[in-house]
Amino acid sequence: MEALKAWSLSSSQQLKHLIAARSAAAFAALPRRRPSNLKSSIRCCSSNSYLDTAAVGPKQSGRNRRPLSSSSVAAPGSTSDRDAVRAIRIKKVEELRAKGLEPYAYKWERTHTAHELQNIYKQLANGEEAKGDSDHVSVAGRIMARRAFGKLAFLTLRDDSGMIQLYCEKEKLSGDQFDQLKTLVDIGDILGARGTMKRTEKGELSVLVTSFMILTKSLLPLPDKYHGLTDVEKRYRQRYVDMIANLEVAETFRKRAKIMSEIRKTVESFGFVEVETPVLQGSAGGAEARPFVTYHNTLGRELFLRIATELHLKRMLVGGFEKVYEIGRIFRNEGISTRHNPEFTTIEMYEAYSDYESMMLMAEEIVTRCALAVHGKLTIDYQGTEISLERPWRRETMQNLVKEASGVDFGSFDDLKVAKEVTLRSLAKNLEHQDKLAIESCQSMGHILNEVFEIVVEPKLMQPTFVVDYPIEISPLAKPHRRTAGLTERFELFICGRELANAFSELTDPLDQRARLEEQVRQHNSKRSKADHEENDAEPKGTRTSDDSYEVVLDDDFLTALEYGMPPASGMGLGIDRLVMLLTNSASIRDVIAFPALKTPQ
Repeated sequence: MEALKAWSLSSSQQLKHLIAARSAAAFAALPRRRPSNLKSSIRCCSSNSYLDTAAVGPKQSGRNRRPLSSSSVAAPGSTSDRDAVRAIRIKKVEELRAKGLEPYAYKWERTHTAHELQNIYKQLANGEEAKGDSDHVSVAGRIMARRAFGKLAFLTLRDDSGMIQLYCEKEKLSGDQFDQLKTLVDIGDILGARGTMKRTEKGELSVLVTSFMILTKSLLPLPDKYHGLTDVEKRYRQRYVDMIANLEVAETFRKRAKIMSEIRKTVESFGFVEVETPVLQGSAGGAEARPFVTYHNTLGRELFLRIATELHLKRMLVGGFEKVYEIGRIFRNEGISTRHNPEFTTIEMYEAYSDYESMMLMAEEIVTRCALAVHGKLTIDYQGTEISLERPWRRETMQNLVKEASGVDFGSFDDLKVAKEVTLRSLAKNLEHQDKLAIESCQSMGHILNEVFEIVVEPKLMQPTFVVDYPIEISPLAKPHRRTAGLTERFELFICGRELANAFSELTDPLDQRARLEEQVRQHNSKRSKADHEENDAEPKGTRTSDDSYEVVLDDDFLTALEYGMPPASGMGLGIDRLVMLLTNSASIRDVIAFPALKTPQ
């Protein structure tokens, strides 16, 4: 946590003693060595490397050292100390207003960003000052570090583009501004400053400040740079602090924005048109997942947050659009893990008169262009594994991959019971109890094949791989394979053991589509009914969290649309969050979602 600096003369003597005592206790509790690994915690970015001290000589010590204030001594992270700092800063707000100064400004005229100044004045020599008319600049940003020595003070200002040092001399500032800077400005405040440019003797480019204004007075201290905010849940919950204090976190979201932009550029360069479809839907279709349910008072009906954008995008094809896409938020009321968040972002796209081969090429195009935009190369590191995105990517059938990994040839089975027995016997050593139960409960050969694939193959697909030709039982929206009965023209793209994209040659036969969706509903309701009968009587009613505990209904309007005729088409959904994870080397999906869903704090 940020440290405490001597407050203004108007602060009470009693409050001074309180903070001094707590600061002393905090110092005694600090470890003597700085932790070596700070990557996982938030810390204040107040490194001394940003502070130039060439002109002030050696550090003062003993009784000649100036008193410390609420922005320079590490304070413990307890609520009481945080409240004490907040009380001091509120008094500073009051003091500023008493002086006729508004601590929460309306605007500030800025001429340059920190990055622009670093570029413009990169040739300025050490000790040189630029005094021309064009060298008068105005900057604004958050104060991340400060140090004051007598009539000289150094502040590190950070804006969206980077850092710049503020070089403050008492003689250059009018009136009592230098005293205000020392007593009323804290780390975390947002400041506007005007002045000319100089480079110090030690080579630090600086704004030689002639005037400044507090634009926003911060009331709460930033985390200290040694201990930071180590509670992972709190980092996600207070992402705004995470981004202020941890540059890597902010950079991840800048890269995410670049990836989103590159995706749009890529698909639109192929003639796709962006459309928007409803988030609130009358039935949750396009995938099999538990939806979030709400109620519309005026319409007097239940509505669902969408679990996919697929069915409405296909309606657009029926309506005459030939290439459409949507980047949208999807909502599924299911589990949370490093790969799953209840709301996530996908791009879904549909192209008339093409098949799933076209979507393989589009997937390669999107991912490689995004990798080049972020890294400038196609070989990247993900969590210690080198991933090559060089094209073309491997393509292999699900059956062949399962046979290669397990030795079980699903093409040789005609009987479901025999398939289960052989599978359980062959994989006995590799199966956990839950895996065995899942295989035993499979209702078709296709379901067993998919279950074995997910258990023994999927985690090992590290390099980009298109897994093609999925069983018809698990692909109700895909066209039947034109050469192999029982399979569909469907692929999923896997990288680093994770599904990144899912695509089909789309089913356009309305009668076949109706029969498959009705069978999907029948199977789901059968599993739901079985789960109801097996539910423990001791379990309170309404508390079951089984994935089968929700209702599935047909989207009759979608089936009606298909009966008007949809052209041959291919479609693909690609998970943007997982793509961002891959390209930013992020281990958890919550690291790439600015404000992920979390439990209610206790």
